Parts: sequence; structure tokens; C-alpha cells
Amino acid sequence: MEYQQLASRVRAFRKLKGYTQQQLAEKLEISVAVLGSLERGTRKPDPKLLERISNTLGISYEELTETAAVRH
Repeated sequence: MEYQQLASRVRAFRKLKGYTQQQLAEKLEISVAVLGSLERGTRKPDPKLLERISNTLGISYEELTETAAVRH
């Protein structure tokens, strides 16, 4: 799936910041199903939702969305 890398980053940062899917979904005011599908890479990521996720997790949008190909 083309969104797998972003999905992995969302999941990793969520866990790093100590949130369960349920807790983060509640903070974002979205369903666990939406967050779960984003973390599995089966949902097209909405830039506005990604911005809310990055703000909630206390990281920059770029940090959340950067790809391995860009990092050196």
C-alpha cells in the first residue's frame, strides 16, 4: 500500500508519546476505526488530520510526514 510508511510513522509516534489508539482518537475527536485504518495504511491520509495528529503529539508536520528517501 502506498501509505504504509506514513502509517508506520503515525503508529510509531503515537506509541512513543504513550498514547493508545483509543486515547489518541478521543483527543482528535475521531473514531478508533479511522485512526486504525490510517495506521494500517488503508486510508488516504487527510493533510488536515495529519496536522491535528502532529499538533496533538507535539511534533512538526514535517517530522510526521517526512519519508526515508528524504532523510540522510
